[in-house]
Parts: sequence; C-alpha cells; structure tokens
Amino acid sequence: MNGWVVLLWSFVAALVLIIGGIFGSLVVMGRISLFPEAVPSSTPTPIETGVVDTSYSVVILNATTDEGLDTQMRDTLINSGWPAGIVFASDSTSQDFSTTTVYYVDAADELAAIGLANLLGGAEVEQSDFYADQNTTDQKQMTVVIGLDRVSSAPAAPEDTPAP
Repeated sequence: MNGWVVLLWSFVAALVLIIGGIFGSLVVMGRISLFPEAVPSSTPTPIETGVVDTSYSVVILNATTDEGLDTQMRDTLINSGWPAGIVFASDSTSQDFSTTTVYYVDAADELAAIGLANLLGGAEVEQSDFYADQNTTDQKQMTVVIGLDRVSSAPAAPEDTPAP
C-alpha cells in the first residue's frame, strides 16, 4: 500500500511541476500578465432622437428641379399632426441645394429640429438665423430646405449654400 501512495504523490508532483512550468513560460513570454493595466472603457455617446413638436411653424422650400416635393413633404407633416395653417410649402430660388436640411434659430429648438428631421426620414439639422426674418409672427419656426438627396436622379453634390 505504501508503494501506491508514493506513486500517486509522484504523479501529483509531476503534474504540479508541468503546470507551473507552462504558466511560468507564458508569463516570461508576455502571454499572461500577472498585473494587467486597466483598459479605459469608452462611454457610448447617446444619440439624440429629438422631440416631435407640432406647435412649430414649418416653412418648406423645394431647392430641387423636381416639382411637388415641397407639397409632398407638407402633406407628410400634416398627416403627422401639424396643423395645416402653420405648414407652408414653396419653391426656392435655388435649385442645386445638395442635402435636405432642417434649420432652426434658437438653441432651445434643436430637439424639435432633430425630431422633425427624423420624421422626414432623415435630414441634416443646422442652427442658422438665415431664415429667421421670414417669420413675421412670434411663433417658433423651423425651415426645411429640400435638397438633391431627395431627388431620384440626383447629380453630383453641388455647393451647400442656404437657399433663399
């Protein structure tokens, strides 16, 4: 019986030495770090979804050569709950605006502009007072300029300048 105990202990000792040797080799080769450095975690940036606020007056300008895009977008807003009396559609004097953009004046209007842009199926959002003088009332207003990205056969991207 004494011989079997010695044999068992020798197997255990050999196993411990083999595992220790493998672990030591991995540490020396740098494959295992005994004290790993903390990796800075990245915090995800929340994506702002905006708020659909139907109390804003919306001016839609068609800055493309396709007729009726402004009327289609006006109908989309009215069907989404905007009162027909505060949604205005018109053609722009420019017809080469590349990207559909929602313009807002005040920084407090940004969430409403993002909500409107998402409602329209995605559009750029930009703060600008270029269209502020079009508002003759004290009502909050946003302006949507329909760009060539909404046209089925859009040419190469022209210069992005606000369409009057």
